[in-house]
Amino acid sequence: MRVGNRGKWVNAEGVSAVGSAAELAECLRATGYLAGEGLATVGYLALALHRPLLLEGEPGTGKTSLAGAIAEALDLDLIRLQCYEGIDASQALYDWDFPRQILHLRTVEATSSDAAVEEVEKSLFDERFLLSRPVLRALRESPAVLLVDEIDRADDEFEAFLLEVLSTYEVTIPELGTITAEVPPIVVLTSNRTREVHDALKRRCLYHWIDHPGLAREIEIVRTRLPAVSARLAEQVTRSVQRMRELDLLKPPGVAETLDWARALDALGADVLDVETAAATLGAVLKYREDTDRVRESLDRLLAS
Repeated sequence: MRVGNRGKWVNAEGVSAVGSAAELAECLRATGYLAGEGLATVGYLALALHRPLLLEGEPGTGKTSLAGAIAEALDLDLIRLQCYEGIDASQALYDWDFPRQILHLRTVEATSSDAAVEEVEKSLFDERFLLSRPVLRALRESPAVLLVDEIDRADDEFEAFLLEVLSTYEVTIPELGTITAEVPPIVVLTSNRTREVHDALKRRCLYHWIDHPGLAREIEIVRTRLPAVSARLAEQVTRSVQRMRELDLLKPPGVAETLDWARALDALGADVLDVETAAATLGAVLKYREDTDRVRESLDRLLAS
């Protein structure tokens, strides 16, 4: 584990020393992540009780960013497992480096006796040939933050596997034995709710739904993350994005898009948001042609004070 200037948040055993939800909110704020009282409370409980944290919400509301902020705040490694349709346990847990095994075996065959080759064949499933995937890495390198991103994209079998691991924080590799985390990793699971996560996994986790922030909080997020952006521009951009979310868009913009838009305008040297500048930079905040067309038709109203 790395220990930097945030080491005060980790004790001698490498376990979170955050003493309250308010302290967690404080150390997250130091990374630029502003957590509301509810999120800070459930986040603190996840640390204190060694329980996985399941975050659901619309894309762009800061679910994935929270895991990164916790890792940065506690000065821990962030280990990310990106879920997708068809992912299986081997892609999350471990695999064997088959090319290296074959190369090693052929080298020994060319230089050793038959007896030595037999011994080598028995040792092919050795630690040095093991490829640790994210879940195994998190167990072995703990304390660490394990982000299981978009768990709703995986299937039922993978959920069952993950539930078993999160229940015991250990896995068994037949050739090596059982590996148990000395300290349970901090586990954050995210879901965009493209399908329902099974109740068994939800029961294992603490749960929080993340909404888009209110106007004042989102302005504060922009000002915190992008201090070079003027207060006037931050308010205009945020207010416009909040109004966009009220339209019937294919993909309403999230906080990430608000930051992208403000960052783009700042790069252009804009200090105010007018109709012409907004129309030219909509590609920073909207990702579908239909959404862009709909917003262009409403720019006067969206930018109204």
